[in-house]
Amino acid sequence: MENTPDPRIIVALDVPGAQEALALAARLPAARCRLKVGKELFVAAGPALVEQLVQGGHGVFLDLKFHDIPNTVAQACVAAARLGVWMINVHAAGGTRMMRAAREAIEAAPRRPKLVAVTVLTSLSVEDVAELGFGEAPATLALRWAALARDSGLDGVVCSAQEAGALRGRFGPGFDLVTPGIRPPDAATDDQSRVATPAAAVRAGATYLVIGRPITRAADPAQALAAIQAQLDFPATGEPS
Repeated sequence: MENTPDPRIIVALDVPGAQEALALAARLPAARCRLKVGKELFVAAGPALVEQLVQGGHGVFLDLKFHDIPNTVAQACVAAARLGVWMINVHAAGGTRMMRAAREAIEAAPRRPKLVAVTVLTSLSVEDVAELGFGEAPATLALRWAALARDSGLDGVVCSAQEAGALRGRFGPGFDLVTPGIRPPDAATDDQSRVATPAAAVRAGATYLVIGRPITRAADPAQALAAIQAQLDFPATGEPS
């Protein structure tokens, strides 16, 4: 199998510290995946770890979901861009002024990262969304927030694979859809409510797949990564996708 020039799989480094993250990164070929650093790991290990991962050749998705007043978010995005990360995100619930400020702030970065907006978390069920006071179904809310992100000039959104088909149909091929909650057919759903298999997510229109425990908790993470990639390259028909 040839190296993928733009790997679809983003491995979530949901580990407690830098030592574990670096050990895991060393077992994952940078040409086959990118790495996600979220809140737990960033708080524990800080920017220094992100810089080490970048220097090691990995594309890093810094998943901190910035959501604050426009100036604060804009400056946080500038600081993140200085780390050399491949992708950063904000929360679409911050509104268009915040998202536009973030986009404008990183335009001058020497290596401008992709900027995407989080829509509806994949852990939220229909009941959870209603409890938060939204009268819309998760899919409808995700579509509305994705439209705000697109209109704000962002590169794409983070969404459930269950919403990916509708978003792809609405926004076309040039809008990145980053889908967490991806589980191989034989994997547990863990704390996710709206999940999909890797192949189903890609068929629905996902650009990138965020996958954590099915890879990071495997006895051989690189082999688990390769097996999932094979599902994308050779679906159930046995023919290349």
